[in-house]
Amino acid sequence: MAKKSTLDRPAKHDTSFKRVAILFAGGPAPGANAVISAAAVSFLRNGIEVVGVKHGYSSLIDYSPEKPLVEGEDYVMIDHKMLSRTRNRAGIIIGTARANPGKLVSAPEHLEDPERSAPLKNVYEGLSSIGVDALISIGGDDTLKTANKIKMYQDRLPEGSHKIPVVHLPKTIDNDYCGIDFTFGYFTAVDFLAREVRNLLADAEANRCYFLAESMGRSAGWLAYGVAIAGEASLVVSVEDIAGKYRTTEEVDNPVTGEKETREVMNMQEVMRRVVLTMTTREKEGKTYGVIVVAEGLAELLPYEYIKGVGRDDHGHIQISAVNLHALFSKLIAEEYKRQTGKKRDVKPVQLGYEARCTPPHAFDVMLGSQLGVGAYRALVENGLNGVMVSVEGQLQLLYVPFDELVDPQTLVTVVRYIEPESDFQSLTRFLETYVNEEDIAG
Repeated sequence: MAKKSTLDRPAKHDTSFKRVAILFAGGPAPGANAVISAAAVSFLRNGIEVVGVKHGYSSLIDYSPEKPLVEGEDYVMIDHKMLSRTRNRAGIIIGTARANPGKLVSAPEHLEDPERSAPLKNVYEGLSSIGVDALISIGGDDTLKTANKIKMYQDRLPEGSHKIPVVHLPKTIDNDYCGIDFTFGYFTAVDFLAREVRNLLADAEANRCYFLAESMGRSAGWLAYGVAIAGEASLVVSVEDIAGKYRTTEEVDNPVTGEKETREVMNMQEVMRRVVLTMTTREKEGKTYGVIVVAEGLAELLPYEYIKGVGRDDHGHIQISAVNLHALFSKLIAEEYKRQTGKKRDVKPVQLGYEARCTPPHAFDVMLGSQLGVGAYRALVENGLNGVMVSVEGQLQLLYVPFDELVDPQTLVTVVRYIEPESDFQSLTRFLETYVNEEDIAG
């Protein structure tokens, strides 16, 4: 038998799969089409049909036999022509949405409740109705939770029932995913937003003012830190930085029970003092300008007086857009600067993030996304896996992480991957931004 050449096509594997579905949910990310395209072409070249579910779970969540899925409206049949030159294309060729079929399921026993599990049942039956044999889920941690719930729902089906294996591909420009070092779109988003910060820095220098730039990053500071490093910001503050004297507690009334409960929140006074210390230190260096980057996730740590009445989304997250964190911080920083110095300094609020989510991906994100897409095929067809997240390490070496290692079996929630305190990555930012002596903070 001739030795296999590295130029030979990947070996074709026998499989019972005839049709797989690809679904993208949550916020967009650069490289999305590289993931979708690489996954789809891998199946198509091995004789397996590919369904592109349109706009996440929006149609599946409401499926019923009386409301069947409509080709062209609820899903598309992906072919080679549709995939032509798509890996580097901006946007998402099958669309996305935040519909959450697992919203009512927050514990394993909820899957036994027909009412709570009805949306998951609709998803399963909707996919089955169009002949889907496997599901590829692409999305953030909330979408991972949904993928896990769909698998768990099927685990409880009667013996002999049609089962749809589920493989998940991690996506978020926030890069706060356990089980993978970097998510596709992160570096593209960092580069795009860093260019904006550098533009703001030139504007600030010309006008002798400051910009307060709010960066995406709900749970962790990876994006804010990356943007600050590459954008040469004066200071970055994220959720990981709210520790020690920068964190405090408050007593609030639980809106449901009416009972008192304790929340951990930002010590607003200390945080504002620390930001102003960067400003006054820069003035001693002859710099009357700068850009401060803050992560949007700080809104979750605001004292209750600032978030009273703010709603939450289907996944239980505070509606950050209703908080207007960048405007709030700009106002408080300007007030603290005047209190400390007796002078006025303009601090202009800017929100960064949405404009980076659909920008054309950089080469690394195309390569990373493509490998994850191919990994979906290899997980399902080559390895016969179910309930795993595709990941990479080293030189884009594939590995498959079971849902059980990523999702708490009791609460069914995922664990956020924070920047580790005093890690080399965090220290990098502190080395590069304006050095301050915290003993100089005014009382």
